[in-house]
Amino acid sequence: MKVLKFGGTSVGSAASIRNVKNIISNQQGDKLLVLSAMSGVTNQLVELSELVKNRSSEEISERINRLQTKHFSLIDELITEEVSNKLIKKHISSELKALENDCQLDWNLEIDSKITTTGERLLTSIFSKYLEFESLGNTLLDAREFMHISNLENPDTGLVGELLNDSLKSAVGNEILITQGFVRLNSEKKISTLKRGGSDYTATILGAAIRASEIQIWTDISGLHNNDPRFVEQTHPVSQLSFEEAAELAYFGAKILHPQTISPVIGKNIPVYLKNTFTPEATGTCISAIAERKGLKAISAKDEITAIKIKSNRMLMAHGFLKRIFEVFDTYETSIDMITTSEIAISLTIDNTSNLDLILSELEQYGETSVDSNHSIICVVGEGLIEDRGTSKLFEILQDVPVRMISYGGSNNNISLLVDTRNKIEVLQKLNEKLFVNHLKPV
Repeated sequence: MKVLKFGGTSVGSAASIRNVKNIISNQQGDKLLVLSAMSGVTNQLVELSELVKNRSSEEISERINRLQTKHFSLIDELITEEVSNKLIKKHISSELKALENDCQLDWNLEIDSKITTTGERLLTSIFSKYLEFESLGNTLLDAREFMHISNLENPDTGLVGELLNDSLKSAVGNEILITQGFVRLNSEKKISTLKRGGSDYTATILGAAIRASEIQIWTDISGLHNNDPRFVEQTHPVSQLSFEEAAELAYFGAKILHPQTISPVIGKNIPVYLKNTFTPEATGTCISAIAERKGLKAISAKDEITAIKIKSNRMLMAHGFLKRIFEVFDTYETSIDMITTSEIAISLTIDNTSNLDLILSELEQYGETSVDSNHSIICVVGEGLIEDRGTSKLFEILQDVPVRMISYGGSNNNISLLVDTRNKIEVLQKLNEKLFVNHLKPV
């Protein structure tokens, strides 16, 4: 069985959905489709949740009416047969009524998740009925029945597989299965999410759970580019990446992939293909256990990075000092991206500042602290990158742009630079020129 994930832009209009239907019709064998909400809907639901939090009753009703209008218009474009049209509208109305009821309750994290995951249920219901209208038999599965993910960083794909197999008993005879991305049940069996962009993660969790033959992630970009095409000209898709290379790029900002997408399939030898819904003939990117070649492959950037420096004369030769520093971040469940040390100071970076004040108050007992925000991590990735003699060429940018930190040697596949976000685009462009355009990349 293949797993095919289609993102919000891929299902953002009637024309796009017809395109998706053609893509799946041209693929043989059993297929499990993971669908996002329509483009823009999750943003509307996030705003709706904020209105519930602030008890803005009139605006809540208005937002729900907008959602109904949007989805009813989609139904009218896709399903012209009167009985089927009325049936699916009735179902969507009941889903929106349930949403309205949730909006009357006191806001909490579970209510927030129930609200923000509604878009996937609306879209998958419409898509399933549309395929029926087009004489494509399918089974619609409720992801809440099997996406039991207690640990976001280490999902139990074995449990997911067992629960999914129970759901599949109702799907006998249908080659097309449809389910929702993004949603999960947490350790308390309450509705939660895989965080924004998490439908990719849904796809690879399910792919690992059922030992899929392959996973396809369909977006509006033709594969993962060697640099950020929003800021850099003359970029191109990378045709082949190893799991390790793709994981580094995703974590450090490659927008086409959710940061944790690759982790469930590493070690399971399930290839992941990144494809463009609107140009399906394009090669895209294949991510697998195979590294096509060594050396530089791609560059990505991660924004909203905060740098923290702890300076202390007591650090000199102090046993356990680093351990105590790390325990502070562990207490507040805040991961560290980069770290450098000297005899009397530690510099490190984080991307989650929700507990920054608490962290700083505890760090003060170990030394003088300083904080710099609005930084970006530029990540240069390639198999065996640091072992390549040509890698030193990337440091030529140091004479042009101030670099706050460098991480070199922590991974054979990754060199990271911390720069002020104001300099990010300049650094991306200079690296592209030196390492790709001028053919100075490692060989």
